[in-house]
Amino acid sequence: MAARTHSGMRGIAAVPSYVVMQPTTLCNLDCAYCYLPLRAADRRMPVEVAEAVAASVNPWAAAGRFSVVWHGGEPLAAGQEHLAALLAPFGPEVEHHVQTNATLIDDAWCAFFVEHGVRVSVSVDGPRERNAERVTRGGRAAYDRILAGVTALRRHGLPFSALAVVSRPGPGLATELYDYFLDLGCDVLGVNIEETEGVNTRSNARDAAAVTGFWAELVGAWRRDPRIHLREVEWSLRYAGAVLAGTAEELLPRRLDPIPTVAHDGSVVVLSPELAGFTHPRYGDFGSGNVLTTPLAEILAGAGRTPWVAEFLTGVEACRSSCPYFGFCGGGHAANRYFEQGRFDGTETEHCRNSKIRLLEGVLEHAREHQSPAV
Repeated sequence: MAARTHSGMRGIAAVPSYVVMQPTTLCNLDCAYCYLPLRAADRRMPVEVAEAVAASVNPWAAAGRFSVVWHGGEPLAAGQEHLAALLAPFGPEVEHHVQTNATLIDDAWCAFFVEHGVRVSVSVDGPRERNAERVTRGGRAAYDRILAGVTALRRHGLPFSALAVVSRPGPGLATELYDYFLDLGCDVLGVNIEETEGVNTRSNARDAAAVTGFWAELVGAWRRDPRIHLREVEWSLRYAGAVLAGTAEELLPRRLDPIPTVAHDGSVVVLSPELAGFTHPRYGDFGSGNVLTTPLAEILAGAGRTPWVAEFLTGVEACRSSCPYFGFCGGGHAANRYFEQGRFDGTETEHCRNSKIRLLEGVLEHAREHQSPAV
């Protein structure tokens, strides 16, 4: 289905569609698959950093839809007073999102979300037994606290998204997960196959048939009751439809979204939030600048000159010329290449196979198995 030539999407856009902000490095959980290097330390973002980011973001938001995603650590560990101070410099057009483990959510936090217009996404991996690796710093299961936070959201009528990590895809799991999230009450669901990145060095090599079967089963579960927006499946179907219509070239943006991540100290890493907080003898701290000394807009305008970014763009071109799935994924993610291959100019990764190639093949497998017989 996927064509091998794609003329669009070259270089990095000067204006992102959203910015990721790290209000604190601290997380109150210690999940086994977490990639964050500083989650045991409470390094909080000064308000001056938020003010500097807002100086660039507010004009972008005034010109069109724009989001700021608060992502830690655990963002709520910064506390309501400090998080409110960080939100204050942003204009009313900015959409605020928070990615949270939900363990700290109570009635007061729900009131905070309403007051500040914050949209919530909860990290939870399914039923109780699927959350065995989501534990507190004392090693205790976190599921009851996660569920209490979700219950508070539902009690206040607050819509929320959910993000689930799948470590061991197998038969029956996709249906189990989808039914669980239907009952949980989320309106959007994202599903990530566990990735090898950051401080999580566990292998993410998975059996191809098992992963493809997982995605095919998830499509089937969603089609039977599509009340949830299922992020990966809906994007796959949109791409498949565009290929059949001959409009696949129009799906990818003309330039890569820089996805700037602003760390607690104001340093900016583009393209992959997972690189923030790491250093390398050759690549340094992966930063392209610091908003306390250089405006964010100016940092992004010159991001393509950051040495590792230039290397990554070389890898994107290699994917464009060699991979039949390029039109679907746009060249993959920088962090997956680095943490899997130790470099940025490689091509196919295990993450590509699990979450792009086998995803699309799973959608097609489901379609083949359920196509109407020819008349």
